[in-house]
Amino acid sequence: MKGFKKILAAALAVAALSLSACGNGGGAQSAQPSSAPAAEAAGSQQDQSQEPAPANGGNILIAYFTAAENSGVDAIASASYTTINGQAVGRIRAVADMIQQNVGGDLFSIRTAVVYPADGGALIDYAAQEQDQDARPELTSHIENLDQYDTVFIGYPNWWADMPQALYSFFDEYDFSGKTIVPFNVHNGSRFSRTIETIQELEPNATVIENGFTVNEQNVAQAAADVASWLEGLGY
Repeated sequence: MKGFKKILAAALAVAALSLSACGNGGGAQSAQPSSAPAAEAAGSQQDQSQEPAPANGGNILIAYFTAAENSGVDAIASASYTTINGQAVGRIRAVADMIQQNVGGDLFSIRTAVVYPADGGALIDYAAQEQDQDARPELTSHIENLDQYDTVFIGYPNWWADMPQALYSFFDEYDFSGKTIVPFNVHNGSRFSRTIETIQELEPNATVIENGFTVNEQNVAQAAADVASWLEGLGY
């Protein structure tokens, strides 16, 4: 009897081990499909971490200079406006609005004590005169707390293959060390010229994005999709 019980116990033990092995094998096979997506998700997160991380809207400043908001005349009379959704808007301001719609952030209009001509020809002549004098127009608007911003989009028109002199006043006033500067501009054929290099020279301790956004002044109203695509390429 005792011999029989030993044989029976041994048989039961073998059966139990066999069932346990089958159960573990089945569990591993059934877990394989679910573990594969998990690995892919982990890989996706790793890849995303290597891309430029979009900045939070709360630490983005979108500063811009447009003669349209420094001319002292209504929209219809100024040559620096374009029409967006039936409303007259300064061209640079229009692009700034498009950027804000995609990344959030705060808008800041660079204002000066100078009243710029509303007529296009007179404005260009005045811009040339400012450049010849290496003028520094007095700024009448000021950023209250620059420290709160990590990324600063800076927009301006291209005048005589350079930034408006008001931008030189702007860079004289603020130190952008440690911040990321993203240029954007509106031109009439000369695109950025050397203005991005100039910003790098004026703010050597900032990271200046070389792939800025530029658009011909005649195409501003249709630029929203291009702005969104550009921002996506930057990681926003």
